[in-house]
Amino acid sequence: MFTAFARAFKTPDLRKKLLFTLGIIVIYRLGAHIPAPGVDYSKVQQCIDQADSGGLLGLMQMFSGGALLQITIFALGIMPYITASIILQLLTVVIPRLEALKKEGQSGTAKITQYTRYLTVALAVLQGTGLVATARSGALFQNCSVGDQIVADKSVFTTVIMVLTMTAGTAAVMWLGELITDRGIGNGMSILMFISIAATFPGALWAIKESGKLADGWIEFGTVILIGFVMVGLVVFVEQAQRRIPVQYAKRMIGRRSYGGTSTYIPLKVNQAGVIPVIFASSLLYIPALIVQFSNSQAGWATWIQDNFVTGDHPYYIATYFVLIVFFAFFYVAISFNPDEVADNMKKYGGFIPGIRAGRPTAEYLSYVLNRITWPGSLYLGLIALVPTMALAGFGGANQNFPFGGTSILIIVGVGLETVKQIESQLQQRNYEGFLR
Repeated sequence: MFTAFARAFKTPDLRKKLLFTLGIIVIYRLGAHIPAPGVDYSKVQQCIDQADSGGLLGLMQMFSGGALLQITIFALGIMPYITASIILQLLTVVIPRLEALKKEGQSGTAKITQYTRYLTVALAVLQGTGLVATARSGALFQNCSVGDQIVADKSVFTTVIMVLTMTAGTAAVMWLGELITDRGIGNGMSILMFISIAATFPGALWAIKESGKLADGWIEFGTVILIGFVMVGLVVFVEQAQRRIPVQYAKRMIGRRSYGGTSTYIPLKVNQAGVIPVIFASSLLYIPALIVQFSNSQAGWATWIQDNFVTGDHPYYIATYFVLIVFFAFFYVAISFNPDEVADNMKKYGGFIPGIRAGRPTAEYLSYVLNRITWPGSLYLGLIALVPTMALAGFGGANQNFPFGGTSILIIVGVGLETVKQIESQLQQRNYEGFLR
């Protein structure tokens, strides 16, 4: 593998792409440490260690590379773009105009990408306003005595400047990601997401060591590392697993030439939904806690939610989280893969599955196979997502800062595998040995 890295840097055009990608990553990480105007950085550092990083806030903190709670110019990170992409993907199924654009090919995809950019900026304004308002009121660091002093100047002008700065930071992050896609290696947004998550690992691991009680925390530290390696191996195994549906294309004579007669397959991944169900379930479960936080109610329902759905180690929370992940896995697979459309395309080009009639029987067969493999995929997602909650349970309860969470591991392994495959393909074009040989 290290020899392959050396050969990759010896290839001039590939070396330029790798160095360009590394340069963009450095710029991105620098922006994640520049405080937004109007923020008292010393007060932030006093409060950040006491912050509760669970739920949706923890998810956004992870995707921002730790910049959210530090209220930097890149505080929102790539989260608005991820949300906008998911919304557009869901609306494509509902709005006929977007569905027609998706079928137009490259021009339609470019138009949808433009809509995603506009929606990203709008969501950045909304999320930036919410973050600034929360920081001004002191609710961002509720357990900190100086939490309401983070933004000393609470004038409208300062608030607008902060929101505009964070929105511009989100637009800059989106631009950096597109630069990597065009001139670097891999998908730019995925690379930045990978860097954001990986940047939080060292601090989280050291925090576990510092808070550990067995052998000065080294036993807990070693246990987390061991769990991390096991999870990475499991995720790599399942993410690479797929059911290949054989497809045969009939031979056709057009003039004097013969077309078709080839064999191929439809790859159906076990985890067809990716990390989307975990994000959906985490966001939905944070809503009850958010309602209680802003309502300040002392009613019985508010107390029940506070007791059962705020801490991630409660049985009700764990069961609901698991069920939501399974539900959203089936929901997302249903809207992202259309068996009827695949069957129609196969019939149009003379393709068929051996032993299955073309048309409606093919669609029913694909739907049957997809449902069968989605069950283990959804259960796998639920188990992976619950690891942070159940991790270190024998050492005094679940650790909210457990770094090898389901979402982070899924993204890091997925992006890492995809990037290595892209470098591998470019090396093989030049008759070099790849990474996986």
